[in-house]
Amino acid sequence: MEKIEEQFANLNIVKRSSETKEPTYLLGIDTSKTVQTEKGSLVAVLCSNGSIRIYDKERLNVLREFRGYPGLNGVKFANSRDYVYSSCTDGTVKCWDARLASGKPVQLFKGYPSNVFISFDISSNDHVICAGTEKVDDDALLVFWDARINSQDLSTAKEPLGAYSETHSDDITQVCFHPSNPNMVVSGSTDGLVNVFDISADNEDDALVTTCNSVSSVSFIGWSGKDYKQIYCMTHDEGFCWWDLNHLDTDEPITCLNIPDVREVIKVKEGNLDYLIGGLYHEKTDKLFVVGGTNTGIIHIMSCVTSGLVHVTSLQGGHAATVRSFCWNMQDDSLLTGGEDAQLLLWKPGAVEKTFTKKDSMKIASSVYQRVRVHSNDSYKKRKRQ
Repeated sequence: MEKIEEQFANLNIVKRSSETKEPTYLLGIDTSKTVQTEKGSLVAVLCSNGSIRIYDKERLNVLREFRGYPGLNGVKFANSRDYVYSSCTDGTVKCWDARLASGKPVQLFKGYPSNVFISFDISSNDHVICAGTEKVDDDALLVFWDARINSQDLSTAKEPLGAYSETHSDDITQVCFHPSNPNMVVSGSTDGLVNVFDISADNEDDALVTTCNSVSSVSFIGWSGKDYKQIYCMTHDEGFCWWDLNHLDTDEPITCLNIPDVREVIKVKEGNLDYLIGGLYHEKTDKLFVVGGTNTGIIHIMSCVTSGLVHVTSLQGGHAATVRSFCWNMQDDSLLTGGEDAQLLLWKPGAVEKTFTKKDSMKIASSVYQRVRVHSNDSYKKRKRQ
């Protein structure tokens, strides 16, 4: 095995989160990207009870909690400061200062009337927020705001810059900006389509670079490859698709891999694969990995190659129920995972766990549901740049 596969295989639990009064599913995780060594890194966790918890990354103790916001979807730190964002079904994207004890958002980004936001992301330079809506009255929108926060206008909700309305025909479940190009964003929907946009263009039609078809409801999307010229997605029925945008202007097919149901083809050494959680691109080694798991809490890591998915390792002894979220840190090769057992775990290569109590599986009523649709069988359609 090469170095990165060995690192994954050597991941051990170094810390478990302290118990909280109200056990919840941990649905999303992100870590602060600012370097403040003396204060330590922060972790933001989206919980199923409509709250966002801020943890100290090394100790995994709760520093503060922003409560009372049912309908939150996703959690994301800004790239240049410790602001935490989440989109909400009340038609807003909310922004909190993760280092302030006050539970009130420092900024609200207001959508159009009847918008119900279920996905979002912020551009790599923190200038633009994009959020995806549920389909309402035949419209599924990508709504954009100027994310730059002026201390003078904190008291007023920000109005949208505009919206794209023609490219998806159903709920927009995923939005993901390019890791380094703030003009490039990819969206995924229950209509099965994965759309790539260059938002520097004057209108939606010109902004659409290409449309790929996963042929199923999209549950996760990301960027990968050298200079992040590839995109990939997972679907709600555990499918996986991988496309190479370098081939858009050539005769080469852009589809690298299309697996309708990963559960039927992957061979794992420990148990089985029940679901996919997401993907991670390891920039240093130019490798894409897919993360999945079992209903009993085992985490499977798979390597992605054009011939298929290859099982790398399984992480056991951590979670006692379905794992819902993870966050990989390239700087220290650490992995954070969260699950339906209400545990947040920190894994590091070769680490030794300091406590050995494994929580029993908890039955918590989930407020999150999956929506799966029937789709056309077109593998993809593409648009050449004019």
